[in-house]
Amino acid sequence: MSQTPVCDAMRAQGQWNAAWDEAAAIDAEWVERFMAMGTHPITRGVLDPKTYELIAIAVDASCTHMYAPGVRRHIAKALDLGASPEEIMAVLQCVAVLGIHSVALGAPMLADEMKARRLAPVTA
Repeated sequence: MSQTPVCDAMRAQGQWNAAWDEAAAIDAEWVERFMAMGTHPITRGVLDPKTYELIAIAVDASCTHMYAPGVRRHIAKALDLGASPEEIMAVLQCVAVLGIHSVALGAPMLADEMKARRLAPVTA
């Protein structure tokens, strides 16, 4: 019996990200447990498959992940499960705001530094 059934199933189903190959070669048990944790909501039936795919789109499309093959695979699966293009676009629009925190964080700091240097505020 395989010691990595979750990872093996992901490979067989074309859901494996080859970027995990080196980590799996070094510590297959840790990668197996990590993948099992990430798939827990779907394998336990906590989330319905369409909702899981929508969340997977959000994760893969997020600015901290940006994994295009996963985005494409999860969009295709979500459509197959009955998600509308509008639902998928709404997910992408929601994740787009993840990057906005850079402005929310940096703009007040810029304003503070401008004040400290007695620079005039920028006007449009």
